[in-house]
Amino acid sequence: MQHIHLPFGGALWELSNYPCCPVLRSRHSLSTLPFYSITLWIILGVLTFPCCVQCLIFKVGVLGPWNCDPYYAKSLPAIASRLAVGRINEDFSLDLGCTMDFVILQEACETSKALTSFVQYENAVDAFVGPTNPGYCNAAALMGKNWDKSLFSWACINYELDWVQGYPTFARTLPSPTRVLFSVLRFFSLANIAIVSSNEDIWIDTAAKLASALRNQGLPVGIVVSMGNNDTMLENTLLSIRNAGEIKVIIMCMHSALIGGVQQTSFLIKAYDMGLTRGQYVFIPYDTLLYSLPYTNTTYFPLQNNTKLRKAYDAVLTITVESDLMSFNEAYNMAKRFGELMLSQEPEQVSPLFGTIYNSLYLLAKSMHNARRTGKWFSGSNLASFTRNITFSGFNQNIRMDAQGNGQTDYVILDTDGWGSELYRCFYVNLTLDKVLFAGTYIHFPAASPPPSDSSCWFDPNAICAGEILLGILSSDWMFKSSLVLDLIKVLLNIIININAVLCLSDLFWTAPELIRDHESPRKGTYKGDVYSFSIILQEVVVRGAPYCMLGLSPEEIIRKVKKPPPMCRPTVAPDQAPLECIQLMKQCWTEQPDRRPPFDQIFDQFKLINKGKKTNIIDSMLRMLEQYSSNLEDLIRERTEELEVEKQRTEKLLAEMLPPSVAEALKTGASVEPEYFDQVTLYFSDIVGFTTISSLSDPIEVVDLLNDLYSLFDAVLGSHDVYKVETIGDAYMVASGLPKRNGNKHAAEIANMSLNILSSVGSFKMRHMPEVPVRIRIGIHSGPCVAGVVGLTMPRYCLFGDTVNTASRMESTGLPYRIHVNISTVNILRSLNDGYKIEVRGKTELKGKGIEETYWLVGKSNFTKPLPKPPEIKPGEDNHGLRPEDIEAYRRRKAEKKA
Repeated sequence: MQHIHLPFGGALWELSNYPCCPVLRSRHSLSTLPFYSITLWIILGVLTFPCCVQCLIFKVGVLGPWNCDPYYAKSLPAIASRLAVGRINEDFSLDLGCTMDFVILQEACETSKALTSFVQYENAVDAFVGPTNPGYCNAAALMGKNWDKSLFSWACINYELDWVQGYPTFARTLPSPTRVLFSVLRFFSLANIAIVSSNEDIWIDTAAKLASALRNQGLPVGIVVSMGNNDTMLENTLLSIRNAGEIKVIIMCMHSALIGGVQQTSFLIKAYDMGLTRGQYVFIPYDTLLYSLPYTNTTYFPLQNNTKLRKAYDAVLTITVESDLMSFNEAYNMAKRFGELMLSQEPEQVSPLFGTIYNSLYLLAKSMHNARRTGKWFSGSNLASFTRNITFSGFNQNIRMDAQGNGQTDYVILDTDGWGSELYRCFYVNLTLDKVLFAGTYIHFPAASPPPSDSSCWFDPNAICAGEILLGILSSDWMFKSSLVLDLIKVLLNIIININAVLCLSDLFWTAPELIRDHESPRKGTYKGDVYSFSIILQEVVVRGAPYCMLGLSPEEIIRKVKKPPPMCRPTVAPDQAPLECIQLMKQCWTEQPDRRPPFDQIFDQFKLINKGKKTNIIDSMLRMLEQYSSNLEDLIRERTEELEVEKQRTEKLLAEMLPPSVAEALKTGASVEPEYFDQVTLYFSDIVGFTTISSLSDPIEVVDLLNDLYSLFDAVLGSHDVYKVETIGDAYMVASGLPKRNGNKHAAEIANMSLNILSSVGSFKMRHMPEVPVRIRIGIHSGPCVAGVVGLTMPRYCLFGDTVNTASRMESTGLPYRIHVNISTVNILRSLNDGYKIEVRGKTELKGKGIEETYWLVGKSNFTKPLPKPPEIKPGEDNHGLRPEDIEAYRRRKAEKKA
């Protein structure tokens, strides 16, 4: 920042290299300045004018996988951003000093590619709303720090980003999902977690970052796994969770089934089929934490139309942002009613992430406003810090930030009633109070109650849970337990752990009853007292829990009962937790009479008998486990090899659809693909009549739907003909026959038959958004020689070259709607085949760059019985290359009249 002291009035201007307008720190009225000062003001304005021109626009990049993920595309990021920016620029309560604008930035679905593309956006914008993929949030935040540009993200779960000094340009636009989950899990006392993700990079990285953040909170996340891409892998994933034993909560990192998420639907249905939705687990969708899911008077058709999913969803607790102003659907419809959203989509067709994008941009604008109010201009290094104490009305809820800039927006816990397809608000999650509050509707658990609760110590930062120190290395395998117990028996004095992993004991924790009662003599301990202490530690090892953990009593109450029997207070150990001889030995060691407790040499001998004389140290046990693992390794390798082969076949199939098989094989082996000459092929070109006019009257997504539907129809026709689809560019569709596989002189017939079938299918084709307007195509065909080859290294394409390509394109462009325009070269081949092709002479036609030639219409075939659309009549002098807007309006009026 540069400070320029003016020689008049003591005014101080701030100029910045950051794209913004200068700020006047203190001003004097121009009327109080002498004439020469006014002149200097004018000169200064001229000198600083270029800076202000640069700073009139503050551009924000909205970053996400909008192109590669259809569910993120359903959030309509461009529409949400346009609505937010429009309201921000018209909000007179906001003093931004410039106009906000936005640009939609694409984030690849692969994390590595997403990071690569992010690097290229350095000079594209002034700030970012994003990233959406947590996998590269840390790297993006560091680059933002280096670029001096802020990142406002709703999706970055990485707990490291809370370190303000390390990531000063990063801000969250929502409360941390980890914080919300921790509050809910603490309320239900459910700590043992499994996290399952779908197979996309963005969700795999989300699962990994979520597991790291929850573990940082002290929760035991046991399993983090992707669900696989087939039914067998999905079943194995659920089996691993069931076999884990202690899992109570399954967090699903994937698109919610309620917004059409196919993976979550499959996951829940498979869990239902395997009997895992009967109340032993609580399923929590992760993505609903990132937006405000509507629930008031809202029916979810995925639940209504799928009985299994509806029953499985009874085991799901949906946590989402509270809609305390109005529901997402109501806010969306209100914007449409006021003319702010000129869309045909209903709110049920739009992802509620729409509102999160809107709120993120508004929070950024509020931060800019706060920075201006302090008398400073904003930059990436300080903009994130101005999110403190912000409160505003978001898209459909109140957004609140605390004094540290952490989100305080409320959440709700939603549940079904067990048989319907609506969600009901059961609890509020009040982050300001750090409490979960009852909202008036009880949760309908499948088993009538939540899963058995875990120890509350997982949620107490001052407590140490069983398993965090010594018991954390114990497994259910008795060999490990017995090896530790044998080492324990060998020691009576305080020792330390040696390099061979032998158990060491610093203190015998429990005191024998007779020593507790002895108030006179100092407690130096006795030999028989050590035997008692050994029995209590043996109980810890056997049950993998704290002393007396099964009794549910306080430490003071346990000591009182031990000190003053009867009845005698001792731990309770189930017969299936250890060999019966071990349990009997344990009881002998904690008997009330010290003289009846066995000495350690006798204990050692009895314990060796329990293990039948086997060596039981930890190293031997580990070697035995490694041998078992080695015996299973071959099966595991074979299974992974089969999965690899399946993926290889899928990759090869995809490559074969993009390039000819021979070309694909050459590229896979690294060989060069030489151009190939074909002496005789037939080429097909077609395009949509009036496509420009249709596009001008349609939304971009409607144009995409039109082309996708039409080309899917064409592709289905191609499957029954010996042809090769070369490419599509816009509304142009190019097909060839006779290459890359030569087929003699059949190429003209194959293209002709295909053209008739395509024309027939187009006759009944309707646009979704404009069904009353017919879709007419022009088709051009030409036969001749050409050269084919692969062009480019990045995204290589199989391209055709030669005059035949140009002529075929000219045949299409000079054709008429619903007509197949054929050159003499193709006509000669068709006539030589004697297959009954019906050809009419069109007459002399001027082909650009070719001169005037005799051309023809292909109007049918003797054995072709499918109906062909009737070409429209073209009056002399009438434009035959498009549809006028008035033509479309005429169709609409005619359609309305027919209905009337």
